[in-house]
Amino acid sequence: MTKSKSQKQSQRNNVTDSKSAPDRKATKSAVAPSQDLIRERAFELYESRGKQHGADKQDWHRAEREILAR
Repeated sequence: MTKSKSQKQSQRNNVTDSKSAPDRKATKSAVAPSQDLIRERAFELYESRGKQHGADKQDWHRAEREILAR
C-alpha cells in the first residue's frame, strides 16, 4: 500500500532534527507577524514614498522589522 501525499507530508512534519526543539517551532510561529499586517504596512510605506515603484522588497522588509519591533 502506498502512502498519500498528505500522509508523507504529515510524517515529514513530525520528524525533528537535533537542532530543533518542539517548543521552538511554537514560539517562532507565535512571534511571526501575519503577512496581512506586513502587507498593509508595506503599502503604507509605498504610499508615503509617493507611490513610486521599484522599492517593494525594501518596503516589505522595513514593514516586517517595524512590526517585529512592536
